[in-house]
This record gives sequence, C-alpha cells and structure tokens, in this order.
Amino acid sequence: MDFRTEFKPLTVQPQEIEEKSFAMITEELGEHSFTEEQYKVVQRVIHASADFELGRSLVFHPDAIRAGIDAIRSGKPIVADVQMVQVGISKPRIQKYGGDVRVYISDPDVMEEAKRLNTTRAIISIRKAAREADGAIYAIGNAPTALLELIRLVKEGQAKPGLIIGVPVGFVSAAESKEELLKLDVPFITNIGRKGGSPVAVASVNALSLLAEREG
Repeated sequence: MDFRTEFKPLTVQPQEIEEKSFAMITEELGEHSFTEEQYKVVQRVIHASADFELGRSLVFHPDAIRAGIDAIRSGKPIVADVQMVQVGISKPRIQKYGGDVRVYISDPDVMEEAKRLNTTRAIISIRKAAREADGAIYAIGNAPTALLELIRLVKEGQAKPGLIIGVPVGFVSAAESKEELLKLDVPFITNIGRKGGSPVAVASVNALSLLAEREG
C-alpha cells in the first residue's frame, strides 16, 4: 500500500514556518485596536491556538505589558497553576534575569492541606504562592478556582502580584472568574468567555519574555 501524499510543506525550516504563520495571522486578523506590544501577545496566542476569536477576545489592563516586562527583568518568579503551564514556558529568558517558574499544586503540604480543608489543591497552591512569591507573574490557564482565590487574596491585601494572566478554560466558573478579574485594579491579561487554557497562558508569558529580552 502506498502511503505517500501529494502534499508538500511550504518549508521545513522552523524559523520560516513561524514567520510565515505570523504573517498569515496578521493578514487574517485584519484591523484591531491592540497596541503594538499587546499585539505581540495576541499574535502568539493565536499562533498557539489557531483561534482568531480567542485572540480578539483578549483584554489588557493598561499597565499589563509594562508590568510583565518589569517583573521579568526584575527577576520576579512566574507562578503557574499547573505543570503543563510550567513546562511550556521558555525558561532561559526568565532565568536570564534571575527569575524562575514555580508550580505549587503537587507540593505535599499543599495536597495535605487541601485534603484537610476539603477544598481544591489549586486554591491552597495559590495561598502558598501568595506567601512565597511577592510580585510574581501568575499564569493561570486551567483552574478558575485558582484565579478566584488569587482575586480574593488581592482584595484582602494578602497577595501582591506583579501581573495576573488569568485565562482558565472550562464551563464551570471559567468565564465568571475572568469577569471578576476585569474588576480588579491590578495589571492583568485575560479574555472574555470560556476559552483559554495552558497554551494561552504559556504563549502570553513567552511573548512578554521576548519583549523583555528585546529591551536588552
């Protein structure tokens, strides 16, 4: 049986593939109201998801990009809600400035406390992060409960994030948690609706680290 195909890729060079993809995104997205730096995040989110609706739904606090760049260049940690986000983030660009990428959700003390309190590990992991990662960028792509807990802690003065990337995906409380984030007077990047996920959180952080690197 012949499994050969008539289709040939336009290129097999990684850099050319990325450049071609970004050009197609820019052409297909058309006019938009994002700033040049915000668009760098939007572009990478669409590249990661192939979802233009998701890209258009992104919302940026006016200080979000500057806050993210400053946090990275100051060596502040990145707090991921799950390992999938942690794995996807480009570590060298974070470590270059003395930062690291942390995830607390599988820590033994977090699991024990969540069981004792009969609540989610995501909630307890955010409480631990708030104690240990002052000024961090929080990259939340999966757990609405993590985002809602972080919002609560910020309101109560128990958490001081440098930037919140709140893009959890799902049907239960995902859209609602983002609506609550929009009311918060701290730098944030989020989107409207149920869509989101680890690739969106990862793409946002990676775009910010590239912008930070561009400044030298």
